[in-house]
Amino acid sequence: MSRYRLFPTPAQQVVLQNHCAHARYVWNLAVEQHSHWHLGRTSAPGYLEQCRQLTAVRAEHEWLAAGSQMVQQQALRDFAQAKTAFLDPQNPIGRPSWRKAGRDEGFRIVAMKPGHVRRLSRKTGEVWMPKAGWVRFRWSRAVPSGAKSYRVKMDPAGRWHIAFAVIPE
Repeated sequence: MSRYRLFPTPAQQVVLQNHCAHARYVWNLAVEQHSHWHLGRTSAPGYLEQCRQLTAVRAEHEWLAAGSQMVQQQALRDFAQAKTAFLDPQNPIGRPSWRKAGRDEGFRIVAMKPGHVRRLSRKTGEVWMPKAGWVRFRWSRAVPSGAKSYRVKMDPAGRWHIAFAVIPE
């Protein structure tokens, strides 16, 4: 993964912060649902059931419906992958835990198309983000060809970064 520095406008920063808040909210709801399970109870809902529940919640709550559904569903998918990794005895990853505002700020976008990244100059590029539009980033090295997804994170100092994910050969 290659990490690049993002330079969103103030309006885009608000959208990115909302994406982070929605992804964190959905992740924490999934953690809460799975934290009440113990031996003898019926299993906690899986990814597909949680997506159905998300659709119902988005219909009820306008603030959640205003966000990107892709970001929210990807948070559920990431939780399902973390839960699967936790249950694998060969994997030393711990139980998925709560995400805290200000510390765990980030979201993931999948199904990235080739036209979603473009180079503007020698040092500047743009990436397309849902609800935010074209967001500029520092083109410090070549963007990996064949990138299928990217993760956007905000560090504790308030700087935004993007990391493009490529499936290794």
